[in-house]
This record gives sequence, C-alpha cells and structure tokens, in this order.
Amino acid sequence: MSGRLPERPVWALGMMSGTSLDGADAALIETDGVTVAAFGSWRTAPYPEDLRARLRAVIEGRDARASAERALTAFHADLAEALLAEAGVRREEVAVAGFPGHTVSHEPAAGRTDQIGDGAGLARRLGIGVVNDFRSADVAAGGQGAPLVPLFHAALARRSGLAAPLAVLNLGGVANVTWIGGPADEDLLAFDTGPGCALIDDWVLAKTGAPFDRDGERARSGTVDRTALDALMAHPYFAAPPPKSLDRNAFDPAPAGGLSAEDGAATLVAFTAEAVRRALAHMPAPPQRWLVTGGGRCNPALVAALAERLRVPCDPVESVGWQGDALEAQAFGFLAVRSRRGLPLSLPRTTGIPRPVRGGVFHPA
Repeated sequence: MSGRLPERPVWALGMMSGTSLDGADAALIETDGVTVAAFGSWRTAPYPEDLRARLRAVIEGRDARASAERALTAFHADLAEALLAEAGVRREEVAVAGFPGHTVSHEPAAGRTDQIGDGAGLARRLGIGVVNDFRSADVAAGGQGAPLVPLFHAALARRSGLAAPLAVLNLGGVANVTWIGGPADEDLLAFDTGPGCALIDDWVLAKTGAPFDRDGERARSGTVDRTALDALMAHPYFAAPPPKSLDRNAFDPAPAGGLSAEDGAATLVAFTAEAVRRALAHMPAPPQRWLVTGGGRCNPALVAALAERLRVPCDPVESVGWQGDALEAQAFGFLAVRSRRGLPLSLPRTTGIPRPVRGGVFHPA
C-alpha cells in the first residue's frame, strides 16, 4: 500500500448509513488508527422518503442498484460538505474519509457481502481520498465481515479508562456487541446478537405507516405474546457460537403476524432484548456494565426490556461522554486511518478470521 498515512494523529471524516434505513451520519475525528486524540463536529441527516424507498427496493431485489447508488453517494457528499462548512474545516485538512456505503445483502457463509456506494465518485466530489469496501477482504479470508467497530470501541474504552469486563451494545437495524475483557486486542470478542430495530421498524411501518415506534409508545402499550416470542427465539442462530453475523432480513417475523400493532411491537422489542440476554452465554465473563449506542438506545421500551433482563447497569454511551449519534461514523473515520496505515480492521475474535486482516479499498482524490 503506497502513500500510507504517518504514524501520528490526523483528521479523518467518517460516514455511516445504518441498516435501519433512517438516514446517514458524518463525523470528524482525530486519530492515528490506534488511539483517539480528539472528536470533531458531527452531523446527521434523515433520508428523504424517496431515497429510503429506493434503498429498500434494492435490498428486496425490486429495483436496479445503479440509480440508488448514485443517489446514496450524492446524499453522503452533500452531508459531508455541509459538515465541513459548518465546522469551518477545509478539505485539505482532512487526511482521509471512510465511506462504508449501505449494506444491501450480507451472506458471509456463502462468501458474499454487498454494499452500494461509489467510493471513487465520492472522492472526486469531495476532493478527499476515500476508503470504502471495508468488509470484502474479511469475508474473502473466511470471516464474517462484521462487526467492524470493536477496535474503535476498545480505543474509546481505553481513552475513557473504563473497567472491564465491559460490553458495548449497538442497537442498529441489527444488534451487535463488543465484549471488552482487558486493554489488549486479544481481550476483545464481538458478534451480532440478533435483531436490533429493523424488525420493529418494519412492523410499525407495515401496521401504521410510521417509519418507527417513536419513544416506544406502541410497544409500551402492548403485551408480549409468549408463544410468538418463543417461536422467534427458536431460531438456530442463538445457539451458534461466535463470531457470527447477520443480514438485516435474517429473521422472519411471521410468528407475530396475527398480533395487533401494539402487541406485535411489544413482542419484537422483547425479541431483541431476549436475544441480547442469550448472548451472555457466549461471553468469557458477564459484563459488569453495558453501554448502549445506536438508534435503539432512544427507544425507552427497548432500554427497559434490556435492563430487566441484564440486571446490571445498562446506560447510553453518552453517560461516559461518547457521542452516540456520531459513534459509528467516527468508527469508520478511525477504520479509514487504520486502512491507510496498513493496520488490520478485524481480528479472529471479532469476525472469525484465522488471523488479523487488513481491509478497505482506497480511492485517491
């Protein structure tokens, strides 16, 4: 890899488009890819309904990807330019941008992972070198290709001086956990626990037309259907040992099909929370604290269901000074710097690869 970044902190721009289809985030971070020196400004923007519908159509195989990819890339370019202007940062001050694109399918068992997003086009538009395609090298090496944020979670935990064992739970469309048992990379374990918010969001959209269950109101007014929950939890994924990862559409909500909007939302919230509880069986030691990030931390019904099952402090990441709405975008800025320094992005206990693997494809400005 020619033209590697220096071994000192640089400013990077990270972006993230979550599987929940709610929107995109962009954030500035100063890092050497090992430690975090400083956090910069961040910005989030919801997807307009036409782009959200277009992405959903690509995921469901109902639409061609080319136009959706162009629209997605332009949306991220607009978001990045707005962030730089708002922060008063010149593009020359940014060493690299990380752009994971949007995952439309993820089947690591079949050796496939697919994200849309034009890294070269974004680099031309921004005038900043862009790293994209973060997952393919890991999947090609026999890994799960996800989750990719554990090394960043560990860097944040070290920066904050947090005691181990600690769990960082990301409640996006899919839920993933990073178990941190100590200060070394070898002390990490990471995997997808099960559904995050995608099933809940899809359920509420289908039943009410609303894109998500605002403040968990429908779930809080409903009743969990035990039969449906037991059927959902019978999925073989939960017994499989980690590392393991999921596609957004890995679970069929059919067992909840006959329920009301409220009871279905309550049952799917319980499904996400129970899946997280089951993850404890795969951890070397139970976490003494859970830090929760991702959009799901804003759903009081889901947070309450987690606290009831985990029975230890279960706090939003803001409680330790992290920026929950920016965290995943920051992570891909961090990973872009690691990629440009030739450092591994994934480890055997985070994605199941036999040895640490580098990743990312660089597109010069």
